[in-house]
Amino acid sequence: MRLLFTILALFLVSVASFAQDNYDVDLIPSNLRNRANACIRNEETTVDMRSPDNVLLNVKKAITVFNQNGEAQARLVIFYDKNISIKSIKGEVYNSVGKLTHKFSQNDFADMSAADGFSLFVDSRVKHYLPSVTEYPYTLVYNYEIRNKQNLIIPDWTPKPADDVSVEKSTYTLICKPTDDVRIKTQNYTGKPEVITDEKQQKSVWKVNNILAVKPEPYSPARDTYFTNIQIAPKAFYYYNHKGIYTDWKELGKWIYDDLLVARKALPASTIEMIKDLVKNEKTDKDKARKIYQYLQDKTRYISVQIGIGGFQPVAASEVDRLGYGDCKALVNYMQSLLQAVNITSYYCVVSAGSEKKSMDPSYASMDQGNHIILCMPLDGDTTWLECTSQKIPFGYLSDFTDDRLVLACTADGGKLLRTPKLTTDENLQIRKAELTLQPDGSIAGKMHTAYTGSQYENQERLIDKPVTEQHKSLKETYNIDNIDFETVSFVQKKDIKPKLIEDITVSIRNYAPVNGNKMFLQLNAFNVKRSVPEVKNRTLPVYINRGYTDEDTIVYTLPDNVDSELITGQNKTFKNAFGEYTCKASVEGNKLTYYRKFILNDGTFPAERYAEFSKFINDVNAADYLKLAISLKK
Repeated sequence: MRLLFTILALFLVSVASFAQDNYDVDLIPSNLRNRANACIRNEETTVDMRSPDNVLLNVKKAITVFNQNGEAQARLVIFYDKNISIKSIKGEVYNSVGKLTHKFSQNDFADMSAADGFSLFVDSRVKHYLPSVTEYPYTLVYNYEIRNKQNLIIPDWTPKPADDVSVEKSTYTLICKPTDDVRIKTQNYTGKPEVITDEKQQKSVWKVNNILAVKPEPYSPARDTYFTNIQIAPKAFYYYNHKGIYTDWKELGKWIYDDLLVARKALPASTIEMIKDLVKNEKTDKDKARKIYQYLQDKTRYISVQIGIGGFQPVAASEVDRLGYGDCKALVNYMQSLLQAVNITSYYCVVSAGSEKKSMDPSYASMDQGNHIILCMPLDGDTTWLECTSQKIPFGYLSDFTDDRLVLACTADGGKLLRTPKLTTDENLQIRKAELTLQPDGSIAGKMHTAYTGSQYENQERLIDKPVTEQHKSLKETYNIDNIDFETVSFVQKKDIKPKLIEDITVSIRNYAPVNGNKMFLQLNAFNVKRSVPEVKNRTLPVYINRGYTDEDTIVYTLPDNVDSELITGQNKTFKNAFGEYTCKASVEGNKLTYYRKFILNDGTFPAERYAEFSKFINDVNAADYLKLAISLKK
């Protein structure tokens, strides 16, 4: 499913060659070169919707690449399949003074299957081209045209693709019949399009000029919330021999349910009887669902399948039952069919998955906003969500891949937007307790016990079934401390709706606390230093913290006999604001030095002018984490 939407997004983004007298880089205004790794000199995107099953996409583009960092913007990628045909591709490459160095055509493109390592039955292919140029700057000019036999998904327009790209001129043109009912969503576009209408067609043109490259601002919201963007959705559509009409999420969800799902739910009679027998002793629907979910995890595995209605329609439940594998669509549909066999209601839900939370737009329904499928069971007073593609994820737990966002539930009564559960700051825990012995030479060794829950559970869950050598390698990267070694490593997973992962390790760090004369310098926070963030002047974007979390560390150091513990004084610090809070303190009792640290980071969106406060907070935490204790040694 994810691959499908990547294919559609990339296919829908390009197109054809236009003449310009001079591509000398010196002609680019200086303000468009500032902070830019590439500059779009001119781009003309035209979508000609001649009929629902005949949409032409034409792109003419000239882009100057200033250096190697802008190279990605020069790569031309075009996906195609039996419903997407490439009519023409041609282009030229010019050097820094605007001299033509070579031309290219479709024959110069690499052509390969669009399958990834997890996909099966993928009938899409991809053509891609990157000029072999080593002298910068250079300019790539190309022109290509694609015919698409559907209008369910119309290519949108984002004239500025990245922060480090400037735009001299870009236009987007939509051509359709005057009678076509088309919904248009405009974001961060000032003014109105030019509209020309006659008895045969209506042409709408959007234009932008002189958009500057900008320095990326850390902790910014998703780019699609502040970049200029135009999206198009026809009311009446055609897609892979299916026709439909929708203007909102209710109608779209109804079409998905009726046209793509209903006919795919039948199971063999033997499977239905087996499932009924499986849960016959369970008292509640939730207990029945838990047992069926375990059956799903034991029986099936995830493989992406990108055939059928453009990758939107699941493989039939009977086929998954026979084969034992499927993609997210197929596995959710199969689980839904198994639940239906014992009269448990569930919803097939389309979600925009990813670690960054992204919701369906309540005000604008479109087919290309999702990239994954999950299942919702609206149990009485206890709505439960299921991720059906993982053989390890606990029943009822949604990871940070799909938490806290609006999703489209496709039901017999139509589509409706539901919000998935949120992994909160209080739930995203990392609780660590360590007992370490400090040696006279400054080395430390001992045992460490860490419990992870919420999103922090997911950070470590991938290590459970890895070979020991890979676990050690990953832990060295995680803790990133010179001379660190692990003697034993153990992971225990507690599978529940709120899962927990327990990590127990025996650790040693050579020369951790340097000795200089009669002083030993011990950094009390050995394992959990918060990274600093840069200061940003004239911040323009809101401060966005995608997910909050809580860390709590307690380290007990057993001091060597040559340490004068009576001279140790704690360096305690506490600060708190809207972004979170921090506490660290040290205390000594006998030969035991105890260090305690607690850090809370709150999620949320904050005004741009508060970034200075946020960066000071994080950098104060970083400074406190790096604080070293100067320990006096006995003579």
